[in-house]
Amino acid sequence: MRTDHFSPEVRPVWPLTVRGLLPGLALSALVAIAAVSAAPRVATVAAIPPMVIALVIGIALNPIARHPAFQPGILFCLRTLLRWAVALLGLRIALGEIIALGFATAALVIASMALTIASGFLLAWVLGQRAAYGALAGAGTAVCGASATLATSIVVPDYRGKEADIAFIVVAVNALSTIAMLVYPLICAWLGLDGQQTGIILGATIHDVAQVVGAGYAVSEPAGNTAVIVKLFRVFLLFPVVLVIGWSLAHRSVAIDAAKIPFPVFALVFVALCVLNSIASSFATTAPPFAQIKAPLVEASTWGLLVAIGALGLGTSLPAIAALGWRHVATVVGTTFVILVTMTAGLMVLR
Repeated sequence: MRTDHFSPEVRPVWPLTVRGLLPGLALSALVAIAAVSAAPRVATVAAIPPMVIALVIGIALNPIARHPAFQPGILFCLRTLLRWAVALLGLRIALGEIIALGFATAALVIASMALTIASGFLLAWVLGQRAAYGALAGAGTAVCGASATLATSIVVPDYRGKEADIAFIVVAVNALSTIAMLVYPLICAWLGLDGQQTGIILGATIHDVAQVVGAGYAVSEPAGNTAVIVKLFRVFLLFPVVLVIGWSLAHRSVAIDAAKIPFPVFALVFVALCVLNSIASSFATTAPPFAQIKAPLVEASTWGLLVAIGALGLGTSLPAIAALGWRHVATVVGTTFVILVTMTAGLMVLR
């Protein structure tokens, strides 16, 4: 039985006219709006971010999204819209805050991220999974959860079951981030780390930004501030991560078509906007007008990611996710363990 609704072997070619895109685009947007509306109510029960809610709603509506009229718009969201949304994330990062971390901390974060991504490939190989799944799990764990998983999926070659793999990682990293938000501060206290050191650990190991904020400021304001800066540094490294993974998968692939991975222009735009944000925000004359331009673009990025992940859910069938076994779980848990152990051990050495 076919489980991957958008697998490259069966995906039809659709004329990408505005009229053809509207049904799928509108359905994906409705999923995003529903997720944002439901988030405050869901928060009274569990701390689940809107992106995960959008994914779940999309998966529930998958039977409706199978209609051919929706498919061009859904594919547009997963490709074009996703690229622009990820690129606009660069406006949230200022290079000055990253530089303030210091060389030793930055080097430790980079090393732990590299080992985590490598462990994703290694675990996938040991457990008999695709290298592409290891790349998605490694990037989602090492960088910034759902956003990094979606960004990495752009340079990962298409294969049967890819949408289910992406959806699973998004849900898994959110669940692990929630656990980490509660457990990691206790580990830091047990190790006797101060506020800054605790912030470094939380910012460098928890997957999603929301949980980093929750864990950091629950400890103290200094810990929260440090955690957010370290987390933004990880987000900044999304650019080289995507480049390296795309290059690696292109060289690993033996299929000519699968090896034709496009250069991630969106990643270059991400870095350019990061530099622009750093420069424009540092001058008194340019900061106010730039802030007015920046605010709606940051909001557009948030909504773009929500719509894209809603489209991902619409293109993912529940049976496809249910068919995933313990190996998928083991890979994500393994990469999460690697980044925690690496950062903690490295920081203890630097103390």
